[in-house]
Formats: sequence, structure tokens, C-alpha cells
Amino acid sequence: MEFCRSGATMQAPLLQTLTTGTANEVTLLDMLNARELRVQRQQQLLQKVHPATGTTPNTLLSFTMNIAGPIKRTDAIVAGFDEGRRRLRAYFTAHKITPLETVIIDEKTGPEAYYTFKEMPGEIKSLTIAIEEHDALGRLFDMDVLDHHGHKTDRTDLGHKGRTCLICGGPAKECASRRTHSVEELQQATAKILHGALQLANTTAAVTTACRALLHEVATTPKPGLVDCANTGSHKDMDMFTFMTSTCALQPYFTDCVTIGQATRHDAPEETFKQLRKAGLSADVAMLAATKGVNTHKGALFSIGILLGALGRLPRRQWSQPEVVLAECAAMTKGLVASDFGSLTTETARTMGQKLYLQYGLTGVRGQIEAGLPAVREVGLPTLREGLRRGLTLNEAGSATLLALITADTDTNLIARSDRATQLATVEKLRALLAENPYPTKETIDALDADFIRQNLSPGGSADLLAICYLLYFLESEDAL
Repeated sequence: MEFCRSGATMQAPLLQTLTTGTANEVTLLDMLNARELRVQRQQQLLQKVHPATGTTPNTLLSFTMNIAGPIKRTDAIVAGFDEGRRRLRAYFTAHKITPLETVIIDEKTGPEAYYTFKEMPGEIKSLTIAIEEHDALGRLFDMDVLDHHGHKTDRTDLGHKGRTCLICGGPAKECASRRTHSVEELQQATAKILHGALQLANTTAAVTTACRALLHEVATTPKPGLVDCANTGSHKDMDMFTFMTSTCALQPYFTDCVTIGQATRHDAPEETFKQLRKAGLSADVAMLAATKGVNTHKGALFSIGILLGALGRLPRRQWSQPEVVLAECAAMTKGLVASDFGSLTTETARTMGQKLYLQYGLTGVRGQIEAGLPAVREVGLPTLREGLRRGLTLNEAGSATLLALITADTDTNLIARSDRATQLATVEKLRALLAENPYPTKETIDALDADFIRQNLSPGGSADLLAICYLLYFLESEDAL
């Protein structure tokens, strides 16, 4: 991304990207003190003997944000810093590098991160150069690599050119020394980079996680009455490939959901939901077209679309807090049950959900979402977490979580395929089973699967809740920043 030197005036809302939130101006003295403290921290970390190696580190990485002007810490700057740390973590993982120590400092002069390594400086510097040159956001990352003596490894030492100016693309050092560009121009360029890059990064992360959750849900095996890796459950018109195709077809819709949340984050929550519903109509058509008329993800389309809209509205740092995400979903859908079902009559009820509401007062997925998904929050997620804590695989914990979810909420799909009495009897049977062992063996769940198939039962609503559990778990279990 390049910027011309004309410094054309940027729209005020975009420039606010750089100043929104807690923003305190720093003085020259503040920056000089911060620089001195940074050197001290670097020296202390380089001299520290690490227990795992019995020696001092070979390399230290110091990461800060390159921000022009007197404001060095705002919500957007911190978000950019967090994204930089995610990218560092991804590169470390990809290259099988584990930092000896990680230290995070958050000051008004800007956030700082320090990593020490047993690897040599050249190896670490090569990774940081790749990150800095990946895209426009990387140009705001200042990643210094020091050897065990505290000497800095420069990119030119590895045959790379010096860094370029945000505005004109020329040598950054020359533009800085000559003050070629005003602070305002540099702030405008920085704001543009932060706004565009963070929106793209957040959208990509949310959509990828949603698709991952749906694919993990269908792959979880065994799942009584449902499509999984072993069989097609109580279904003759779909298999795993149908669900994979459907997931891919929903990806553009998921992107729209996050984008809608981002665009309406300052509006009332209900406005976000209103726009999501419009997008959902087209997504339903796309799904059915891809699956040749088979309803694979109608329920998930609704609930996960709302979750993604909530993620778009929320700061990235809050994504790992399920209670915050679910509360946002509840706020977005306040009054939904009354709005959709309040005026229903026997004559106007058309869908199974509408008929079950009139007959039994069951609110289905609408009631769950409006209440902040209590089945997920109070039963599903805790069951999944505890299973993993016990050493179960994600698949094993997921199978048990599905059973728990069937007992935690009235699955209207079970009633639609049988009757209310059968659904209640099924729930009581599962509760008795889970009371003995909340994590039944594969053999036990296989037997349940055979029983569900014999009765033509399919807990599709609970499967959607399992996908949501996976989505929220993936978000909350992302390596700590």
C-alpha cells in the first residue's frame, strides 16, 4: 500500500481510528525515559539464565509499534500490536521455535513485547523481516533483534534493503531525517493502514474459525442420529461431503456477517441483527443451491451468522470471552421471540417451529439466542472444557458435549421427527446415562447412534449448538497474547 506525498485530507472518521479510546500525548522526555527503560529491560533479559537451557539467551526480539506523533497508545494501536504478536506466534509455530521467555509491557508510550531465544539472531531476524514485509500493517511493526551482547542485527546484514516510507515509498530513514512529510500526513497514512488491515485480519480470523467449527462438528464421531465420519445417521439425503460443500457455500455470507457487525458497531445492536437477517435470506438460497436443495445448515446459518455479527461489533481482545460475545448476541436479538411469535395463530402458523411454539411454548433457536445461548454457556462449553482437561481428544469431548446439549435444551428437530413424548423420553434416558458417566465410551455412543437411527431421530438443533461450542472454544483457547 503506497501513499502519495500530496497528503490529501482524509475523512475525519478514518483519522479517528488512530485516536479513539484512551489516548494520552507523550512528551520528548517520556520517550527518552521509555527508550532508556527499554535498553535496561533488554540487558536484564539477555543476562538472565533460563532454567530450561542453563544458559543466557542467544537472541532477544524487541517489538514495538512505529507510530508518528505524540500519541503512542490508543485502542487501534494496541489492536495493531496484538495482531503483530499473533503473526509472530504463527511464524514461531511454523518454524518450530519456542521463545524462552515472553514479557509484555503496556505503557502510555506504547505497548512493548520482548522475546528471548536459544536460536541465533539471523534466524529470528529473517522471520521478523518476513512479517514486516508481509503487508501494509507490517510496515508499522518495529522488530529489533539483538544478539547476546546486545548488538542489533540490521536487515541490511542479511542482504535486505532498508525500510520504506509509509507515504512516498522512499527510504524511511532519509524521509525521517529530512522531515519530508508532516506528522499529520504520517498519522493519516497510519490510520488508513490500521483501519484496513485490522478489519481484514479480524474478518478473516472470524470467518476461518466459523468454517473450522462447522467442519469439526460434522467430523465429530460418533454423533447419535447425525451425519458423521461413520455413517449418515438418520439421513438419506446428505453425507459429510454435503456438509463440506455447504460450509464452503456459506463462507461469503460469513464474511458479510462480520462486515455488517463492523459497519454497525456504533449503532444499536438491533440494527446489526436487522441487517444480518437480510443477508441471511441470500445465504439460504446459496446453501440450498450448493447442496441441490438439501437443508444442511439452516439453523447454523442463523445462529452462527449472529455470532459473527457480534464478533464484528466487538474488539478482538473480547473475542476470547464467551460471556461477552454471547451477551452481545442477546442484545442484538432482544425481543426476537415476541416479534416473530407474538402474533401467531393456528391459522397463520406455517413452519414446524411456529407450530411447536403454539402447541408447547417452545421458542427454539430464537429463544436460545435471545437468552444468550444458556445451553452453550452453562452446559456445552463447560462439558467441552472439562473433557479436554481430563485428557480426552477434541473428538471425544465433542461427542460427549453433544449428548449434554441434547439434555440442556429442547431440540425441536427431535420432536419434528417423532413427537414430544419421544423427545422427553430420549432426554431422560440421556440424563440417566450422563449421570453415571458424563463422558461415555465410544461403544456406548455407538449404541445410542443405532437406537437413534432405528427411531429416525436426528438432534440437528443440538448439532448447531455443538458447532457454536467449538467456535467459542477455538476463540477462547487461542494462545494467550
